[in-house]
Amino acid sequence: MPRTDAPVGAQEWVPPQATSIDDLKSAAAGCEGCELHADATQTVFGRGAPHAKIVFVGEQPGDVEDQHGLPFIGPAGRLLREAVDDAGLDPTELYITNAVKHFRFELRGERRIHQTPGPAHIAACRPWVVAEFALLKPQMVVVLGATAGKALIGPSFRVTQQRGRLMPWPASAQHPEDFPVAEIQALATIHPSAVLRADDRDTAYRGLVDDLKVVAANVR
Repeated sequence: MPRTDAPVGAQEWVPPQATSIDDLKSAAAGCEGCELHADATQTVFGRGAPHAKIVFVGEQPGDVEDQHGLPFIGPAGRLLREAVDDAGLDPTELYITNAVKHFRFELRGERRIHQTPGPAHIAACRPWVVAEFALLKPQMVVVLGATAGKALIGPSFRVTQQRGRLMPWPASAQHPEDFPVAEIQALATIHPSAVLRADDRDTAYRGLVDDLKVVAANVR
């Protein structure tokens, strides 16, 4: 498919009768819903418990994730796993994914430098997130960072203002009609990569853990 500035969106690649995350992952491998697929190594789909109580949603895969095809396995992913442990969350009850499934980057010499996905990329990839939620039916959604917040909650989302407090879901979602689930809560926090960039990493990390402790205290 030729590259375009007007993504067609992922909906035509989403299998309407999918019964498992594996079904979605297999179909997403061929997704050409936006131009990011052309330069990325592969689609990086979500992973975790098939009936997870808690779903983490980040921004997009990074360079390491793009190469290996798994979300959150680079430095930010390792930090998130530490925070999950320190917050007392059960990793067997988690599923982690991204709002955008392909790595957006620009080349600087031989280095691939992260570029934040645009609204068109988020909209194009939205059908995959909707399909994931429809199968998982989690109790809690953890929104990691500004891009995921804008994708799920809307363009007015500000992580500095809305982090660390419970929000009703899907009432707080940008398009609640897309999420056929009930009795779910959401909590926003910083993306673990923001901890890695912070001048005071210890304070930033403690803030992330404290937010995740709120999650742990409110999941049955």
